[in-house]
Amino acid sequence: MNDFSSAELIYYVDLAGTFVFAVSGWLLAAKKELDFFGASVIAFVTAVGGGTLRDVLIGSTPVGWMQDVNYLIIIASGMFAAAFFRRIFEKLRKTMFLFDSVGIGLFTILGLQKTLDLGLSPIVAVMMGTISAVFGGVLRDTLVNEIPLIFRREVYATVCLVGGIIYLILGQTAINDDFRIIVTISIIITIRILAVVYNWSFRAVK
Repeated sequence: MNDFSSAELIYYVDLAGTFVFAVSGWLLAAKKELDFFGASVIAFVTAVGGGTLRDVLIGSTPVGWMQDVNYLIIIASGMFAAAFFRRIFEKLRKTMFLFDSVGIGLFTILGLQKTLDLGLSPIVAVMMGTISAVFGGVLRDTLVNEIPLIFRREVYATVCLVGGIIYLILGQTAINDDFRIIVTISIIITIRILAVVYNWSFRAVK
């Protein structure tokens, strides 16, 4: 990831993930009938919770969103988009699921690559990519008193782990870095959608 175009793509991937998770957080908050402040908090922690934890764990501080005001602008944009177009989103029953699927795909690759860039091991990078993708959702669900998806039987965090491994494998090939990012994100989103459509799940612990 040394060329400028790849670094630029990673940055826009981060902004896109921040936007879709802010929308996801706001929509769930609206479903729970929270007030404006409550919905704003949920949207914010959904958007940056995973990335914040990742940056703290890998020692990248101040964390990303504190160094770039564009993240706050993107979060605000996601909140207003969800607020103004809420009725449209509500008519699309799978909207929130779709935003979550896109978000985990984007953040998995972002967290993984940022960790690799710091010289940490690929195993740790895959873990950090998964944390980036799912921890915002964990905070969101916890704050609205729901069991987080990561703790349910749904195929969720596992998709991020698989996507991270695929990303590392493709990195050993001659595939262009930008194309590798796009392919891996698409695979993560596709697996997540297929898992829901075909009810793939793990056995509950007894």
